[in-house]
Amino acid sequence: MDNMMFTNEELETIGSADALKKLLSSKKINFKKVLKEIEYEQELEALQIELVKMHQWVKNTGKRVAIIFEGRDAAGKGGTILRFTQHLSPRAMRVVALPKPSETEKGQWYFQRYIKELPAKGEIVFFDRSWYNRAVVEPAMDFCTEEQYNKFMQQVPEFENMLYQDGIIVIKLWFIIDKKEQKERIEDRRKNPLKQWKVSPIDEVAQKKWDIFSNYIRLMLSKTHTLYTPWVLVNANNKQKARLESIRYVLSKLEYEGKEDAKVALIYDPKIVSRYEDGYSMQI
Repeated sequence: MDNMMFTNEELETIGSADALKKLLSSKKINFKKVLKEIEYEQELEALQIELVKMHQWVKNTGKRVAIIFEGRDAAGKGGTILRFTQHLSPRAMRVVALPKPSETEKGQWYFQRYIKELPAKGEIVFFDRSWYNRAVVEPAMDFCTEEQYNKFMQQVPEFENMLYQDGIIVIKLWFIIDKKEQKERIEDRRKNPLKQWKVSPIDEVAQKKWDIFSNYIRLMLSKTHTLYTPWVLVNANNKQKARLESIRYVLSKLEYEGKEDAKVALIYDPKIVSRYEDGYSMQI
């Protein structure tokens, strides 16, 4: 795509699809790839229009929505959140990506620092990782004790039930990638100067501890998937499909004003997005 620089004279020669193909070929640009990219951008824009409508409904009705993005490192959570929030008003929307807890926070009830980040009336909060750090990352990396882990696993369904009972809409998305895809993405982060800031100490051991992470992921899904806050699995090996279908899933679950006038399909692809009990066969 970097070679897609056309002169005015070249652009004037484009009078048909064949002429466009010929011009792209002369620039060594894959026509099918360009077409797919255009289709993706068009569908994304249509879904983002629906997100704006949904966000207005949240503000007008005073709903409180918390969307949790979880998954292995390099699973595409941040990129998907960017597509969710790109055109939403920052006055009624926040992205929460908390750093590691301070010494003071370490002495508090584990959920305490997350409670103050919960959505206010008429607000959507996107959690780029959440309290579920204690379900997978912390025990896998020995950042918490076994007692702390067990206490969390016991308390989290009760905590989320309280959120549900209080009227907060909680949507939990788990992004799944396979081991090979994660390795390639982490290598890309290391080599790309624009992505090197994403490399973390956890990235360095993610591949070595793959099976340990898998065990904790399975335990988390089986013990914290409930009727009131179910886990939704997103097959994220293809970033573009994961972004489109996760947006589609969220829109499908909220009965916002103007939804019936959508110019884009709001039925998500079950091969990409599924509830935990339906999609357990996905590679965890």
